[in-house]
Amino acid sequence: MKNYTFLIIASLVFLNVCNAQNELSIKHIVSDQTKKMNLPFSDAVIVGNMVYLSGQIGNLPGEMKLVPGGIRAETIQAMKKIEATLGSIGVTMDQVVKCTIMIEDISQWGVFNEEYVKFFPGKKPARSAFGADGLALGANVEIECMASKN
Repeated sequence: MKNYTFLIIASLVFLNVCNAQNELSIKHIVSDQTKKMNLPFSDAVIVGNMVYLSGQIGNLPGEMKLVPGGIRAETIQAMKKIEATLGSIGVTMDQVVKCTIMIEDISQWGVFNEEYVKFFPGKKPARSAFGADGLALGANVEIECMASKN
């Protein structure tokens, strides 16, 4: 009987440890710029070791106004914002595993790619893209990413 009691207690302890390890923590990241603009989303949400970033457009930091210069300038600005958000939580662009691109005018794809690849000089994340009919603030491009926080 003693051995069975010990086994039952040991099993319960083991199950509690396993359950505790399986529970994922969720953390919402909201920058001062997003708070200032009173936007209804988090810049990123961390679930376990995955980071889910909200889509970024090429607006000026803390303003509801796009950077001048069209898709090239907007791509650079959006990617810099992604890089800054990741950096604020200790993640680099090398840890980005997936991006989704929404582009207003698909004929601008080449211009977009010229700037996008500069942010991923080594291995590239998985990516999907689609043409969009109307992005926030009349943006030319919106970029959403996921990263692994190891």
